[in-house]
Amino acid sequence: MTTFTTSWLICKLFAKRPLVNRQISAKIVARTVALLPALLIVLGTGMAQGLDPKVIANPPADSWPSYHGDYSGQRHSRLAQITTRNVNELGLAWIFQTGQSDTIKSSPLLVDGVLYFTVPDNVWAVDARSGHQIWHYTYPPNKGFHIGQRGVAMYQDWLYFTTPDAHLVCLNAKDGKERWSVVLADAEKGYWTTMSPLVIRDHVIIGVSGDFDNLTGYLRSVDPATGATQWQWNSTPAAGTPNATTGGMTWMTGTYDPDLNLLYWGTGNPTPVLNGGPRPGNNLYTCSIVALNPDTGKLVWAFQPSPHDTHDWDAVETPVLVDADFHGQARKMLMQTSRNGYFFVLDRTNGKCLLTAPYGPVNWALGLDKEGAPIPNPKKEPARDGRLLAPDEGGLTNYRSPSFDPKTGLFLVDAHPSYGVYFAKQADGTFGWAGADYTVWGKGVLDAIDYQTGKLRWTHELGPDGSGAGVLTTDAGVTFTGDAAGNFLALDTATGQSLWHSGSGSHIESSPITYELDGRQFLVTSSGGVLFAWALPNRESRAGAGH
Repeated sequence: MTTFTTSWLICKLFAKRPLVNRQISAKIVARTVALLPALLIVLGTGMAQGLDPKVIANPPADSWPSYHGDYSGQRHSRLAQITTRNVNELGLAWIFQTGQSDTIKSSPLLVDGVLYFTVPDNVWAVDARSGHQIWHYTYPPNKGFHIGQRGVAMYQDWLYFTTPDAHLVCLNAKDGKERWSVVLADAEKGYWTTMSPLVIRDHVIIGVSGDFDNLTGYLRSVDPATGATQWQWNSTPAAGTPNATTGGMTWMTGTYDPDLNLLYWGTGNPTPVLNGGPRPGNNLYTCSIVALNPDTGKLVWAFQPSPHDTHDWDAVETPVLVDADFHGQARKMLMQTSRNGYFFVLDRTNGKCLLTAPYGPVNWALGLDKEGAPIPNPKKEPARDGRLLAPDEGGLTNYRSPSFDPKTGLFLVDAHPSYGVYFAKQADGTFGWAGADYTVWGKGVLDAIDYQTGKLRWTHELGPDGSGAGVLTTDAGVTFTGDAAGNFLALDTATGQSLWHSGSGSHIESSPITYELDGRQFLVTSSGGVLFAWALPNRESRAGAGH
């Protein structure tokens, strides 16, 4: 129901009242209209809830309809009510406590004034204006690996949720009731699922997770109505293929270019992890960025940031899509800060590398090959007497989401400069981890990378050991993230200067989102099992509305 239609219906009702009542009623029409969406949700009167997949490509201000916000993975918002000048006035609008011991790692979806978010085995629907719980879904107890949960995806009136025991569950978005559940992988073999699916037209695309030997990573597209498999792309050959590896898990949500009709995804490490002897060669398509046709699952191109990886440096970090000038030429680019310590800029039409540059301490490569991929140094392979590597096994970055700010041309990433010692242990054999690693030193920083050069324009310290927070930028020049001490931060995007912070009381392992409802911009963050919504005082919101 549109605002115009709602106003017309209310006025028709008031027109049948006596004059004095109409005069009084006219004064509250606007207020009633503004409150109607929230009232309909709370009263359960059936306000339409649904998401046309076309909206994901260019979401309105009152929506955050996918894991990254839109298909690009930029995590950049056009909202500008919260600025560098007034961000220090941010205050709590509401909080929601899950009551669960699991940390929130999901990015909430926002559709029709409702936030949907998760922890393992649990999905909530919460009123985005007030934090009021609308419904709570609990998946049955299971023996799956409860490492975390990244969130839900939405198609029309249906939500899609992956479980620790590798099921895909479809829920009714209105009431949280389960419609169906299908098996994505065999949990008994060591598979699990944690990611937020990606919806492209009538495809719900999901990847699998798992760290055991003899498991093949893959992406699968399913029918949103039934869960039936439409296609599956395997990142490695089938188990038992001679001279081939397994692995290549597809841990994190990918991105999509509607114009090229290409789906972009990163894949994980090969196995055995630290012992590369049993798997000679580059081990395609592990530790790779791949482009697929989302209608068929056919591979279009691939680029490998970590050939023949022996250090657990997955390439599953977000493939961020940017259309901009590069060295004087308009380009459709894909950018990734990889776990191995390198920043890559690719031409996403064909996978050709335009730029490769380290964004922190890196000592494991001899240089770059003609394709722009690092050349591993054999002397940095794990050994019985140990090898000092930068970065450590956790990588120079990891699962936390980066952001790209189009105004400054900065790629912002929560980085982890670090050193670790890698060992090959004969007693560990030739399978599984096949060795050990020990972190020597590490810290957290927010790096601002100039995508034209790969150089750092500024760095903001986040504290010892590192932060798990993702990054959000806005058109007002504000960057939101978190630090190692559990503080939510607002920084000046152009300079990295601190503008605001607030302690959360726990570790942050999620990425912030923002949206505007009723003329008021909200920032949503999470820490531990608590969701926080922030906003300016109402006077500031009114003054900034529309600007």
